[in-house]
Amino acid sequence: MPLTQEDFQAIRLTLELAALSTAILLLIGTPIAWWLARTRSWLKGPLGAVVALPLVLPPTVIGFYLLITLGPNGAIGQLTESLGLGRLPFTFAGLVVGSVFYSLPFVVQPLQNAFEAIGSKPLEAAATLRASPLDTFFSVVLPLARPGFITASILGFAHTVGEFGVVLMIGGNIPGKTRVVSVQIFDHVEAMEYAQAHWLAGGMVVFSFLVLLALHASRRSRSAWA
Repeated sequence: MPLTQEDFQAIRLTLELAALSTAILLLIGTPIAWWLARTRSWLKGPLGAVVALPLVLPPTVIGFYLLITLGPNGAIGQLTESLGLGRLPFTFAGLVVGSVFYSLPFVVQPLQNAFEAIGSKPLEAAATLRASPLDTFFSVVLPLARPGFITASILGFAHTVGEFGVVLMIGGNIPGKTRVVSVQIFDHVEAMEYAQAHWLAGGMVVFSFLVLLALHASRRSRSAWA
């Protein structure tokens, strides 16, 4: 059989991680992107730089500092232990935290671009109709920014699926708990099990191609409706 039970476990875990991380990224990334798109505060530059850090930092550096921060001597690690949540490193929850931080710019930046493209005229029109800011956001902004949400969801999901350095540093290599597809491929290569590695790696290539195809299709659809 080309794929083992551990391979299927890694695939299932990877999809669960990507789906949960993408949902969380959309929840926290939307207000961040909206603020970055609308604010004139001097904090826009520093916050935007923090959000974009994963684009330039090596994944192992991010994973290392997350491991320290979430560990028993870190601020967040001490907080989670005091709340009775235990330690996050080498758990699925820790993988989610690392994935959310590492994939944040891939969700925030498309959303920010979509919000900035809306401009102020639709918001001013809604204000003249006495719509509240919350009603304006859900009734006007979200529908107009729909292509940005599609792009952000696709990129966030795909980037989480392809993670390696961060998940290995913060999650380790525990079968069925923290071993995702990228780590499983690495294990097959180390064990010189190239046939299994080919199947998983080939699947990743096909997945990446479909992601790019979906992005291209969404942009063509957006251009057709423009």
